[in-house]
Parts: sequence; structure tokens; C-alpha cells
Amino acid sequence: MKRSLSLAVFLAALWWLLSGQTAPLLLAFGVASVLGTVWLARRMEIVDHESHPVHLSAALSRYWLHLIREIVVSNVDVVRAIVSPRMPIEPHFLTVRTRQTTDLGKVILANSITLTPGTVTVDLQGDELLVHALTRSSGQAVEDGQLDRQVPLDCEARG
Repeated sequence: MKRSLSLAVFLAALWWLLSGQTAPLLLAFGVASVLGTVWLARRMEIVDHESHPVHLSAALSRYWLHLIREIVVSNVDVVRAIVSPRMPIEPHFLTVRTRQTTDLGKVILANSITLTPGTVTVDLQGDELLVHALTRSSGQAVEDGQLDRQVPLDCEARG
């Protein structure tokens, strides 16, 4: 029930943020949409610890702040590499082992690497990621495991 309520609050806030509507009829449609979506998700039994990880809220908030910082730093590095007269671009693939033990943790890490400019996660097999890096420094950042250490490891169910 806690996850369903949290999902409803999240969806309602997202709906209002994206629509910006305050007319009573449209608000009623928004509430109906949110309630229908939550009801359908519960009926399909997809409101679980991985689809809506309420227990990770604080840790994920800290992770998002770290990820945003990494994205900004990587953007600067990629722009610097592109506008540099010697253009130090060295595209390469590297295989990195992750310390994540859950599917959710692995997917969060793989997507975070892809969101960071200069790197793309190409494949995920077991606990190994195949990553394409644009420069040596972006590849080194992935190998150092900066993002991997920041991903919340406690991605298991908490009731």
C-alpha cells in the first residue's frame, strides 16, 4: 500500500508539473488518470521494490546530485576535446566489472554511464559492462568506478 500511495503522489505531481492545469474539470481528469494508472499497476502486480523503490528515496536523491555533477563535468571535457586544435579524441571500447548485485543497480549504473557525455554502455552481461568511450579520460572515469561506488547497493525489497 505504501508503494501505491507513493506512486500516486509521484504521478499526480508529475501530471500537474507537465500540464500546469488548475481548472476543476482538468484536475478531475488528472486525478482519474492517476487513480486509474495506480489501479491498473496494482492489478498487474507491477508495483514492487524495483519498479517503485521508495526505500531508496534518500540514497537516490544523493545519487542524482552526484550524477548531475558528473554530467556537467563530462560535458565540459567533451566540449574541450572537440574544440581543441589537436582534438584528443580516441574512441575505444572497455569492459568494466560492476560491484552491483541486483538487476536494478546494474541498470541504474549502465544508464548513468550512457547519460554521461563521452560514454555509452553498449552491453551488460552478468556483472560486466561493455562501454564505448570517446576519450581516454572518459574511459578512465568509468574504469575508476566513480559512478559505480555512488549507486545505492541496497536495491532489495524492504516490504
